[in-house]
Amino acid sequence: MAGPLSGVRIIEIAGIGPGPFAAMMLADMGAEVVRVERAQSVREGATGAHWDVLLRGRRNVALDLKHPDGAATLLQLVERADALIEGFRPGVMERLGVGPEQCLSRNPKLVFGRMTGWGQSGPYANAAGHDINYIALAGALAHFGRAGEAPTPPLNMVGDFGGGGMLLAYGVVCALLESQRSGKGQVVDAAMVDGSAVLMSMFWAFKNIGMFDENARGTNLLDTGAHFYDVFECADGEWVSIGSIEPQFYALLLEKTGLSGDSELAAQMDRAKWPLLKEKLAAVLRTKTRAQWNQIMEGTDVCYAPVLRMSEAAQHPHNRERGTFVDIAGVTQPAPAPRFSRSATATPQAPAHAGQHTRAVLADWGVESARIDALLASGAAKQA
Repeated sequence: MAGPLSGVRIIEIAGIGPGPFAAMMLADMGAEVVRVERAQSVREGATGAHWDVLLRGRRNVALDLKHPDGAATLLQLVERADALIEGFRPGVMERLGVGPEQCLSRNPKLVFGRMTGWGQSGPYANAAGHDINYIALAGALAHFGRAGEAPTPPLNMVGDFGGGGMLLAYGVVCALLESQRSGKGQVVDAAMVDGSAVLMSMFWAFKNIGMFDENARGTNLLDTGAHFYDVFECADGEWVSIGSIEPQFYALLLEKTGLSGDSELAAQMDRAKWPLLKEKLAAVLRTKTRAQWNQIMEGTDVCYAPVLRMSEAAQHPHNRERGTFVDIAGVTQPAPAPRFSRSATATPQAPAHAGQHTRAVLADWGVESARIDALLASGAAKQA
C-alpha cells in the first residue's frame, strides 16, 4: 500500500454514511482497512465492483458477530489491528461481546473509534437520528438558508461527513500517534453533534464580536446576506458564485461587471443597502450566459467560479489538470486527498462486495486454514 498510513491496520465494522467515509479516508491514505460485513449481507454470485464509492480501497470479510465463533474471530483479528472503527448505537458492540473492554484486553494498544450522532453519553445518546437532527441540535442548521425562508439542510455534508466521518478519521489518527508514545490504546468518542458544533467555531467568534446575527438568517456576511458573497443566475439559467469580500477584489468585481461608476455600490459594507445592491448586481449578471462570465472573470481576483454540477466538475480543465477526479472500474469519483510530496497515495481499489475476500483476509491475518473451513461451514463466516 502507498500513502502516509501505509503499514497501519484498521478493522471497519460495516455501517453506513460517516463510518464508511472515515474508513475510505483512512484507506485512501494507505492504511490496510478490512471491512467486516454481516454474513447475511453476502449476495451469492455478486461480480464486478460494488456501486458504493465509499467502500473503495479495502477488502471485505463477512462474519456473523451474533455467532460465538464469529465474535471470537473478530477478536482474533483485533489482536493484529492498530485500530477498529464502528458506528452502532452505544452498547451494541458490548452486547455482541466485542466492545472496547473485550477488544482492549486482547490488544492493549488498540484504538477503538466510535461514530455516533449524539455521542456515547447524554440524554439523546440512545435515540435514533440522522444528519439533519445532529446539525440541528449542534446549532448549525438554523444558520443555513436565505432571509425569510426556512433553514436549508446542506445535503448531509456537515453532520455525516465534515462533523462525522472526517472527525472520526482525525480522532483515530490522533489516537494512533498518541499510542506510539504511550504504548496504550483508547476509545475515541466521535459524535456528529460535537463535530458539527466545532465546524461552527468561527461563527461563534463572529457572534461574540457582533459580526454575526444569529437571529437574522440570511442577512450576514457569509450566509447570502451580502451582495458580494452569493450565487447569481445567468442569462442561460446557469449560476455563478461571487465571493469578492476584500476591497480590492470587490473593486475588480465592479470593474468586470461595468458597475465601477455606481456610487451606491461603492458603499460595500453598508449592510442596510445590501438587498438593493444585490438586486443591482443580479440584474447585470443576468445579462450574460455563464460561459460569457467565465470568459470575463474566470482566473481573475474577483473570487469567482461557475457553479458546476458533479459531472461538470469532473470535466473542468482545472480539475482535470490536477486529477481531482479519477476513474475506478468505470466509475468517476473524487480522488484521494490531500496530496503528499513524498508518500504519495495510490489510486484506490474498486469497492468490494460483502464477503468477497473472507478466506484470503482471514488467512492473511493469521487464522489457520482448518479454522477458516470450520467458520465457513458453521456460517460464522461467509465467502461471496
